[in-house]
Amino acid sequence: MLELKNISYIVEGNKEILKDINLSFDDKFVAITGPNGSGKSTLAKIIAGIIQPTSGQILLDGEDITELNITERAKKGISYAFQQPVHFKGLKVKDLISVASGKSMTVKEICDVLSEVGLCARDYVNRELNGSLSGGELKRIEIAMIRARATKLSVFDEPEAGIDLWSFNSLIHVFEELHEKTDGTILIISHQERILEIADKIIVINDGHVEKEGAGSDVIPGLIYKAAACHKVSQN
Repeated sequence: MLELKNISYIVEGNKEILKDINLSFDDKFVAITGPNGSGKSTLAKIIAGIIQPTSGQILLDGEDITELNITERAKKGISYAFQQPVHFKGLKVKDLISVASGKSMTVKEICDVLSEVGLCARDYVNRELNGSLSGGELKRIEIAMIRARATKLSVFDEPEAGIDLWSFNSLIHVFEELHEKTDGTILIISHQERILEIADKIIVINDGHVEKEGAGSDVIPGLIYKAAACHKVSQN
């Protein structure tokens, strides 16, 4: 279980991005949502170890990992998927997944992981990671990498960003499958209602603090009402 205790993050000019965040992540599928600029992606990067909090403590299964960087946290069992997947020129999909797993994988094992994320293994296992792959394909390959690692906590920062509607619909199906099969915790930063509907718990971040957290059935109606009210105001 991951615990955040009194996490704050202040940038130059004394601007407080996160304000005394206290959260625990022990559900299978957790979604963090909120307005643009509310601090969601900053929180994800702090969890992954990309940036360090100004104050507070991060515990993983009771161990203090606050000072650990992204590589050290990966070894402890935290994976992070960027909004824009990284291209590795000249590297094949099978090599990338095998390296990500941290162990030697057979072609069959790699193909099984690719199939889990909705990719035809025959078409992708020997593909190079280059400009010929679409954004949706790269997103799925990155998810396959995280599946291969089988980490305690998998963090996805707005996985729907930059992909078309068809790819998004397919991505929803992938996350539904992950929800059923993953042993660890999936944490997704997202605005999309269809992703939020899958979550066991939704956390709403607004202006750097936790505004609300709870089951989707309790949180989503309020989000829809607030969105509708904002839209009405903008039209007047």
